[in-house]
Amino acid sequence: MSEDRPLLDTVMEMTAASMINSKLGARDLMLARLAALAAVDAPPASYLLNLAAAVDAGLTLEDAQGVLITVAPIIGTPRTVAAAGAIAKALGFALDVE
Repeated sequence: MSEDRPLLDTVMEMTAASMINSKLGARDLMLARLAALAAVDAPPASYLLNLAAAVDAGLTLEDAQGVLITVAPIIGTPRTVAAAGAIAKALGFALDVE
């Protein structure tokens, strides 16, 4: 652990432990993480920390939209819209919101 960034190192260690101990494949794990980020109204930085791994696992923008569509009835419109905005800010993508 670096003395210069103990918080980031701790978050990265927790994330690594979660990924190692999960029985899900990389793609399913990242879909679940995206859904959880939307559910807790995560800020753009949280998406940024996870979306690089999501892309590495083969997730696309369409997959991210699919996750938001799937969880929208559970988390509600405000959180769904906030999540879309946070993803857009994190990646610099413009989501097509109809």
